[in-house]
Amino acid sequence: MALQLRRIVVCLMALAGTVLQVQHALAQGAPGDYKLLAGDKIQVSVWKEIDLQRVVIIRPDGKFSFPLTGEVQAAGRSADEIRVDVETRLRKYIPEPVVTVTVEDVGGSRVYVIGQVNKPGVFAMNPRVNVLQALTLAAGTTPFAKLDDIIVLRGTGAAQTTLPFRYSQVTAGKALNQNILLESGDVVVVP
Repeated sequence: MALQLRRIVVCLMALAGTVLQVQHALAQGAPGDYKLLAGDKIQVSVWKEIDLQRVVIIRPDGKFSFPLTGEVQAAGRSADEIRVDVETRLRKYIPEPVVTVTVEDVGGSRVYVIGQVNKPGVFAMNPRVNVLQALTLAAGTTPFAKLDDIIVLRGTGAAQTTLPFRYSQVTAGKALNQNILLESGDVVVVP
């Protein structure tokens, strides 16, 4: 009997520790949560408040405006982090607000493919795209493309860097580390 009681206590303690770890992970935001970008479209709704339901686009400065909350920083945060922020700000005016934030469109997550490709342009990264996938989105390369001179431009201004992509090495299964995951705003240049 004492041994069973001891096992039950140990199990309850382990369960309590697991619950605390899950709560901590939720408070930190799950690592797989999508982080919003400028240009993304989200819907913010407050339950039972018709005037507080809006679809907003995150501005280039990373913020959006919402009634009673002012300017809300959205870029770099998850939808759930924004929900908590909006709920906290609304508590001054509405007792126990229930807020829902949903991602309507990931318009801010884009890459550009230019040069000797069949369909150059801007492509949405939904959710992630590597260099070969970006070339596929651009309908492949033209016969005149210099496949071993492709570069990826990353960053802006003085912080801009170039990353080489040697098509023949990657497609031969060598130097696969060149087939990087693209980041929003990257430009794939096919000379």
